[in-house]
Amino acid sequence: MKPIERKMLAELLKNSRRSDRELAKAIGASQPTATRIRSKLEKENYVKEYTAIPHFSKIGYTILALTFMKLDPKVTLEEFEKFRERHQPQISKRNYGIVLAKRGMGIGFDAVVISLHENYTSYDEFRHYLQRNMSEYMNNMDTFLCNLEEKSNLEFTFSLLANQILSSIETKKENGQ
Repeated sequence: MKPIERKMLAELLKNSRRSDRELAKAIGASQPTATRIRSKLEKENYVKEYTAIPHFSKIGYTILALTFMKLDPKVTLEEFEKFRERHQPQISKRNYGIVLAKRGMGIGFDAVVISLHENYTSYDEFRHYLQRNMSEYMNNMDTFLCNLEEKSNLEFTFSLLANQILSSIETKKENGQ
């Protein structure tokens, strides 16, 4: 990505509701240039969607769960994907919200699910659902729970990521890249 495209992405992460005129001012470009860059980022899938970040506890979620899974080594990526496709409709009708489900690696696990829950009962139902329906795919599961009602110094935001993107542009400039 060009530095001006990275600037646009960072500004969209900070606040995607701004007009192209406001974005142009923020990235130091004309409004038609800002419109062209934003459209390019959307077309090339650098921006997948525009969305709001709610205050989770105000809309009824009190728990954020990071559920780590150790998948059976015999399970292929295709089988895992078929499971996800088969169960996604049932999961989306439940009283918990899955934010991310991804394969990965670290701390002895190779998949993670990030989910939101109204209360511990909702989380426990989700945990049992995974245990019942994924037992043939998974060897182990563990969870880290966050209390969303607890006051925090750092709430969920993309602003810090935006600032890091802008900082990396400046660092590259200083290093002559």
